[in-house]
Amino acid sequence: MATKDYVKRGRSPKKPARNNRKAPASGGFPIKWALIALCLVGALGYGLYFLSTSPAPQPQPETVKPKPVPKPQTKPKAKPQEKVLPPKPEEKWRYIEELENKEVQVETKKEQQPTRPYLMQCGAYRSKDQAEQRKAMIAFQGLTSQIKVSQGEKGSWYRVILGPYPQKRKAESDRNMLRRAGIEPCAIWFWE
Repeated sequence: MATKDYVKRGRSPKKPARNNRKAPASGGFPIKWALIALCLVGALGYGLYFLSTSPAPQPQPETVKPKPVPKPQTKPKAKPQEKVLPPKPEEKWRYIEELENKEVQVETKKEQQPTRPYLMQCGAYRSKDQAEQRKAMIAFQGLTSQIKVSQGEKGSWYRVILGPYPQKRKAESDRNMLRRAGIEPCAIWFWE
């Protein structure tokens, strides 16, 4: 196949540029906006005329008139009169008497105390330096932790352990506190 010589051929002629700009609006009178303004002024005028020709609402007559407050007398009374209370009305409902001395018995499940305490592990590392860093981060949160060395199939592991906790609830509250501080994942297990 023969090669073409694009240099001798030259550049293609420029295409005329498109004119995407819109023509400026004519400086004539805006008829559309004038009609809208005229309609709004007409609606306002009609509304005012309607309000001025309609009768005013009549005030509602009061059903209960307050009694005038008697003026205090200047003469002191010799003996204050005892006020007699009216008799207690008879109840229409019986549930008041029935529930007055009623006792409700509720059976609750007793929480089973675990036989073993809980521990929380917040990391297992190959190097002791990484485990010490995690232990320091936990210490900044006000908790004490310890590093346990365990031998596995692939060598020794340094585990950062918190606990023992007698209840799982306390371990979960410490785990939530560490999670808020950005220290995770932490797992809760039975103490070994």
